[in-house]
Amino acid sequence: QVQLVETGGDLVQPGGSLRLSCAASGSIFSIDVVGWYRQAPGKERELVAAIITGGGTNYADSVKGRFTISRDNAKNTVYLQMNSLKPEDTAVYICNAQVTTTGLRYREVWGQGTLVTVSS
Repeated sequence: QVQLVETGGDLVQPGGSLRLSCAASGSIFSIDVVGWYRQAPGKERELVAAIITGGGTNYADSVKGRFTISRDNAKNTVYLQMNSLKPEDTAVYICNAQVTTTGLRYREVWGQGTLVTVSS
C-alpha cells in the first residue's frame, strides 16, 4: 500500500505565497514521477507541475515563473512553492505519484487534495 497526503492549502490574498507538500508513505521502492494537479469548480482537472526522478520538471504555461516544484527524496516528499498567487489559482490541488513498490510493482496513486483559495 502506498498513500499520499497533501498539506499546506489555505486562504491567501492575491499576490501571496503558499507551499504545498505531498508526502508519500508505504511500501515504496522508488517514486518515479510526481505531479501536482488542480481542479477548480466546474472545470476539468489540469496538470500544474511535474517532477521526475532525475529532477527534470515541467510546468503548465499558466504557472511558469510563479510556481516551483521540488522533491526531497530522503523524506519521500514533493513540494509546490506557489508565488504571486492569483484568484484563478483557486482550486483543490491534488498530488499524483507513479511509484515502484518494494515488491517491484508499478502503482499510480492519488492523494485526497488540499484546497487553495486566493481571495481578498
